[in-house]
Amino acid sequence: MPTAANLHDALHQRLAQVKLLLVDVDGVLTEGGVTWTNEGSEQKTFHIRDGLGIRLWQRAGGRTGIVTGRASRVVQLRAEELGIGIVKQGVEDKLETTAAVLAECGVTWEQTAFIGDDLPDLAVIMRCGVGVAVANACPEVIEAAAIVTRLPGGQGAVREVIEQLLKARGSWEAIVRRYQPASA
Repeated sequence: MPTAANLHDALHQRLAQVKLLLVDVDGVLTEGGVTWTNEGSEQKTFHIRDGLGIRLWQRAGGRTGIVTGRASRVVQLRAEELGIGIVKQGVEDKLETTAAVLAECGVTWEQTAFIGDDLPDLAVIMRCGVGVAVANACPEVIEAAAIVTRLPGGQGAVREVIEQLLKARGSWEAIVRRYQPASA
């Protein structure tokens, strides 16, 4: 029977292999609520630390993409702001769409992490190298995930995962040092 240390080491190795991070939007990059204005436009709130985490991941050579069941102009704007080139919206079959994304990017399932929160994410979470459930995901997604974040969706969960990915690569300490003052 595998020990806790062996399981941790195996997960660490899987994290270190990740080249592509794919995320759902509602309930992952946002808290899951949708606000409509009187004019009929949709509003979403994104956590700023998730955005910085995505930028740090990209600067370290990682790729990021969005695979979501809903379609929204707000999501496209946020993706453009963060330099996310892979944006698949209005997706009915996330497993099929993710397989196509992997083929386009030239990465394997084992080199892919996916962060989700609800049943449409379940098949991808079960198939990819590192399946992640946010803390407030549905029970079936939490059960299937290799990692369950401490933070809920829309409140820094994506950043939490990115830090784990960068630590597994051995990149996190150098990133933190860039934000510290130079020694006198």
